[in-house]
Amino acid sequence: MCGRYSLSASSETIVEHFQLLRQLRFQPSYNIAPSQKILSIVELDDQSRKAVKLFWGLVPSWSKDTKNSSHLINARAETVREKPSFRAAFKHRRCLIPADGFYEWAKNADRKQAFHIHRADNQLFAFAGLWEQWQHETDTLYSCTIITAAATELMQPIHDRMPVIIPLERYHQWLDKSANPEQAFALLDNAAYTEMTTTPVSDWVNNPRHDDERCIQMC
Repeated sequence: MCGRYSLSASSETIVEHFQLLRQLRFQPSYNIAPSQKILSIVELDDQSRKAVKLFWGLVPSWSKDTKNSSHLINARAETVREKPSFRAAFKHRRCLIPADGFYEWAKNADRKQAFHIHRADNQLFAFAGLWEQWQHETDTLYSCTIITAAATELMQPIHDRMPVIIPLERYHQWLDKSANPEQAFALLDNAAYTEMTTTPVSDWVNNPRHDDERCIQMC
């Protein structure tokens, strides 16, 4: 799964990386957790890109309420095309979720060891995400989920799942609302993990209220 990540890049770096037309107001965070509103990138009809804030924990449009959003922070790549909670969003509402690292915990004999997984050059990348609009009477909620896949060789010693990363050169193909869903599905192969590395970090990151550079410092 993917339940915690970091995005400490500057607003200017994010705007340049994702080729956004508008400037961005963004507060960097070293410990982003579910149930927060997180920065996401969507593509408009004219193929320009816009940064939006989405609630992390997808609420399907047909849901009676928002109570189960915490259960849908991730969508499994293997079933994302068929699951009722995700299949409409996969066809029409794909997004990119900017990050510069994510956290996972390896189970040892007597404790869990936190790892920060990031690019070797510490540059930005993007998770494959889906978004939804839920509406009931006067209430509207825009929410999202991060797609995960089976772990690669790099990640297997830490966890059996990992978030899907969309390579920079495939951003438009992933965001394109007119794309064939099968073509979009082919992008979930995690080739971008060849650029990733893992760093053991301290237990400071275990508390989601901790949000500073100590979260990513090597232990």
